[in-house]
Amino acid sequence: MTSRAKAVFFDRDGVINLTVFRKGAHRAPADLTEFAYVEGAKATLEALKARGYVLLVCTNQPDVSRGWQDKARVIEFHEKIERELPVSRVYACYHDEQHECVCRKPKPGMLVQGSEEFAIDLAQSWMIGDRWKDIDAGKAAGCRTVYLRHPHDSEPAHEPDHEIQRLEQLLDIIM
Repeated sequence: MTSRAKAVFFDRDGVINLTVFRKGAHRAPADLTEFAYVEGAKATLEALKARGYVLLVCTNQPDVSRGWQDKARVIEFHEKIERELPVSRVYACYHDEQHECVCRKPKPGMLVQGSEEFAIDLAQSWMIGDRWKDIDAGKAAGCRTVYLRHPHDSEPAHEPDHEIQRLEQLLDIIM
């Protein structure tokens, strides 16, 4: 029997890249001029990759279905991430809650898809997120979870396995 890979799944906005305060809330950047990585993202991801983890991003992008963002623009962000960071793939759900799809977090669809495409052992993997939907998706997929706390966040519905204040702290937990 061949061993399966271990992975770290990351939420995108607020975890990989900074959010922008707009329309009364922290939101995804509108375009590449607003796109910036979270402090320590590149170094943290490079260290995890060097330890043999497959790195995948799983992000809800409902602003596309809401008509607030162009799908081509979102794809630009994902191409930038895949080009500049050691991320194997970015998975995105463009649906909103009323669509009841299998991919939108807190459902585990994107994590399951990544596990199938990259032969990942979900029980040996991690989901890192800054919202309760990320933690719930990780739990539903059978991953260990890490909650990246921001001052504007609400509490996760399920208790994460770990909580951090800065992305670099992830290395102390996983390694």
